[in-house]
Amino acid sequence: MATLRRLRTRVMPVLAGVGAPDHVALTFDDGPDPASTPLFLEVLAELDLRATFFVLGTMLERAPHLAERMVDAGHELAVHAWDHRSMLLRGPRSTYRQLHRTRELITTVTGRQPRFVRPPHGILSAGFLLAARSLDLTPVLWTAWGRDWTSTATPLTVLDTLMPDLRGGGTVLLHDCDCTSAPQAWRSALGALPELAARCHDLGVRVGPLAEHGLRAPRVKNMIAPPSVLQPVAAPGFSATRECHVGGYRE
Repeated sequence: MATLRRLRTRVMPVLAGVGAPDHVALTFDDGPDPASTPLFLEVLAELDLRATFFVLGTMLERAPHLAERMVDAGHELAVHAWDHRSMLLRGPRSTYRQLHRTRELITTVTGRQPRFVRPPHGILSAGFLLAARSLDLTPVLWTAWGRDWTSTATPLTVLDTLMPDLRGGGTVLLHDCDCTSAPQAWRSALGALPELAARCHDLGVRVGPLAEHGLRAPRVKNMIAPPSVLQPVAAPGFSATRECHVGGYRE
């Protein structure tokens, strides 16, 4: 898994989220959730950090007030999908509708059209890439993650998992919600944030949203190859058929 991610970083840096060498993009997936996202906003405010939140339409529809609060605090909203079902289980039309519906809801709630998109589980498909191009959305995955979705995750394990791949120009993936994770798993990411910020400071890099990461929009036709890089890969412990709902997950 780590080897494939590093290969993707070298071969397709924009897709992997490689940006300005003096900057680390901090991103969160799967929210917003009234039970957890406000706590992330509080800690980020204390640390004077801003981030990009890849939101699910189903979650945003239930808590539009959180999106307003996020934008007011300087955070960026981006498209994850309407729900968390793998794009490999959808046809081109369904994929387009998923992204379009979520993009339009974000725009309606915040007054700002999102720029970035990340597929559920990080699984790409040709239909997803073509839909992203049609909707003027730039696909971005990640260069480092904390495996913060498991029942055994702690702030320490999140940091230990992140650190080997944490460097300037990278994009960090964490989760501000447990709707596709083990219950309360988000607490591991929340607890890791202060030390993550400190380690980025020690590296001499700024931390912020993707909008400030210096990414260039890739050409989709160049993103559909090579197959070895776009090989479907789901995060360990994730199911491609797992559906998102408030308060936990179900198969």
